[in-house]
Amino acid sequence: MVEWSDSERNIITSIFSSLDYDDIGPKALCRCLIVYPWTQRYFGGYGNLYNATAIKSNPLIAAHGVKVLHGLDRAVKNMDDIKATYAELSVLHSEKLHVDPDNFRLLADCLAIVIAGKMGPAFTSEIQAALQKFVAVVVNALGRQYH
Repeated sequence: MVEWSDSERNIITSIFSSLDYDDIGPKALCRCLIVYPWTQRYFGGYGNLYNATAIKSNPLIAAHGVKVLHGLDRAVKNMDDIKATYAELSVLHSEKLHVDPDNFRLLADCLAIVIAGKMGPAFTSEIQAALQKFVAVVVNALGRQYH
């Protein structure tokens, strides 16, 4: 079980309560698909992903990016038991979708970059540490089925 300080809880709650999911979610997923093109293989049914412009303008990719952020809401609301919160998603991604668990980390890194860019100078080292701890716990929970 992960121990969260009051400061970390407040930071994570504050970040996610202020995010524009329709903006941040698509940007994070697009960044992941563009920077790490091998991650596109899981989105074969999403249409044209042949270049950055196509990825950025793909409404299915945008919708999935929003869905990912709403999925993270579950972790924010259940910070004391993120493992159990994502147990079903871990099984889905490992057994049905066969997603390489390292891709969760790549997407988490892209999300942190997009949030940092949005927050600008307000993205302090304390905020970065709390966010990276949070996404690392989520990534670990999603990859749990693979272990």
